Amino acid sequence: MIAMSKTLRTASAAAQSAVRISNERAVLTQIAVRRGVSAAELARFLGLGPQTVGAIVADLEARGLVTRDDVVRGARGQPARPFRLAERGAFAIGCELGWQHCAVQLVNVRGEVIASHRLDYRFPNARTVFQKIADAVSRVLSVLTQGERVRIVGVGLTAPAAIADHIKILGAREADAKRWAGVDVRERVEEATKLKTWLFNDGNAACWSELALFPHPRPGTLLYLMISTAIPSAVLADGRLLEGPSNNAADLGTTVVPRADGTFEWLASVAGLTALMERLTKAGQVVKDGDPSLWDWEGIESHVSEWIDVGGEAVAFAILNAAAVVDARLAIVDGVMPRDVVHRYVESIRRHLESLPAVPTREIEIREGRTGAGGVSKGAALLLLFRSLFSAEPDDFAG
Repeated sequence: MIAMSKTLRTASAAAQSAVRISNERAVLTQIAVRRGVSAAELARFLGLGPQTVGAIVADLEARGLVTRDDVVRGARGQPARPFRLAERGAFAIGCELGWQHCAVQLVNVRGEVIASHRLDYRFPNARTVFQKIADAVSRVLSVLTQGERVRIVGVGLTAPAAIADHIKILGAREADAKRWAGVDVRERVEEATKLKTWLFNDGNAACWSELALFPHPRPGTLLYLMISTAIPSAVLADGRLLEGPSNNAADLGTTVVPRADGTFEWLASVAGLTALMERLTKAGQVVKDGDPSLWDWEGIESHVSEWIDVGGEAVAFAILNAAAVVDARLAIVDGVMPRDVVHRYVESIRRHLESLPAVPTREIEIREGRTGAGGVSKGAALLLLFRSLFSAEPDDFAG
């Protein structure tokens, strides 16, 4: 009987702790999406008692996660001390280990980039890339004080799947590919940086970075594609990212699309930067390493225009089919190219989408993304902060 009583008390304490954490996340979420919200508004939006909200906010203040704005006088009904997220309340590092570059960003809890570093390569070298990531992380962390470093949540990491199977497409040798066999990228980054590391899908991270730019209320369902070496992509459905058992759901880049000659190919092979690089190689032109935004795009215009047309048609086909599955009315397309090239690519998608058969009642808006190449690493940091501190319940964003 005594043992049973202890078990019940333990279960009750655990349940109370879970409720407290859930309420805390809900309060912090409301403060994030409604800057300047008052304690009374928090209680009303979330259906919590004023005392409960007061205790939660006091604890968040003590931990340095939220702060109070100055009183705005002269406005009727103005809250006495509105709340906002503290600029230095928490931090996360976003790291994109990409096919041809690595980007590291330090992001604060308000979604602001504090420091960043990027390095480019022809392909990732398993012998050296993890130490380079560690050096980049040390560089961005140098802007923090020792006291601020204890507020680092960790590293949000994105990396390609099956690097060993695909790296030779970029010119790597068989020996380079073998070095990636069996490598756990998350473990290696965690070991190199000495920071707890979480692995996210690159498309989900980029999508989350874009979603953070939307004003409240944000769209609950959309498609996202990034035109890069491959095509990182994501599907947001009913307020949640589709991730799947292997964290690679909604990979629109590997959907099959028709080619002009009647054959079929992966979307990324037709519409990604690798397709453009193949065109240049076949034409005998040198494929430049480094940041695609710095390429001589005018010098390769004859190849770019055709690539944009073919790629735009393929992406339109993929968007139309994906939208039918999740009932999406919005698709966001971004790219790592210069902004004018991204704009042309988006216009190509719109043009081809209009020529495809579609359900009349399901119009799809194609919107140009705003985060560009930095969206993946920033989004990885934002996702880590979100899942560490904020509410995952869509209802907590409502009100």
